[in-house]
Amino acid sequence: MLLTIDAGNTQTVLGLFDGEEIVEHWRISTDPRRTADELAVLLNGLMGMHPLLGEDLGDGIEGIAICSTVPSVLHELREVTRRYYGDVPAVLVEPGIKTGVPILVDNPKEVGADRIVNSVAAVELYGGPAIVVDFGTATTFDAVSARGEYAGGVIAPGIEISVEALGVKGAQLRKIELARPRAVIGKNTVEAMQAGIVYGFAGQVDGVVERMKRELADDPDDVTVIATGGLAPMVLGESSAIDEHEPWLTLIGLRLVYERNVSRM
Repeated sequence: MLLTIDAGNTQTVLGLFDGEEIVEHWRISTDPRRTADELAVLLNGLMGMHPLLGEDLGDGIEGIAICSTVPSVLHELREVTRRYYGDVPAVLVEPGIKTGVPILVDNPKEVGADRIVNSVAAVELYGGPAIVVDFGTATTFDAVSARGEYAGGVIAPGIEISVEALGVKGAQLRKIELARPRAVIGKNTVEAMQAGIVYGFAGQVDGVVERMKRELADDPDDVTVIATGGLAPMVLGESSAIDEHEPWLTLIGLRLVYERNVSRM
């Protein structure tokens, strides 16, 4: 079985693949202070609950694929693979790793590993041209050309960042639950803030995607728009631009990158 780990700025998503099928997944907080030993204990506890795996760390794991946007976390995960999975092939997405997706930007090293991995999965599942909208700590929009190239993207503040900023900077505002309000016109402060978040981000997605489509393809209707990320369900029902929802896009991309590199190791 293949263990995939996507360590983002706020949360880390783990997926367990049996062939091409994801059979289990977990979501934990990303803490840059965690050591490799702490991460190993956490992984052991999570995987020990799965019936297809044994209680010992690494029992049943035949490969590992990792990407991280947090350098300190990537360092500790690298140490986990060295100390606790020494006999298991491990692929960490970083410069020099074969992805099959050319990166057509000024400095390819600046592009987050998760965004490249998302593009790999988008090309494999839907082909190009495509736009991936990832609702994470930041909301990212990544463009894939008709030839399967990473063409660039857009980075905007994420939903949770915006909610926290309102609660901190607004004198009469507070942190709220991220939920869809009863109507666009809120009848109280909480509903008004929820409406601003849900419908505001839906409008942002529609507007940004429409402009990206015109730059990406001669016929904007040829572009497939894929949503992913933990907060995507907040916007899915309100955005007219999204064609597909794939919650495990990054994990699928990690599986594909692993398969393209493990034979070379």
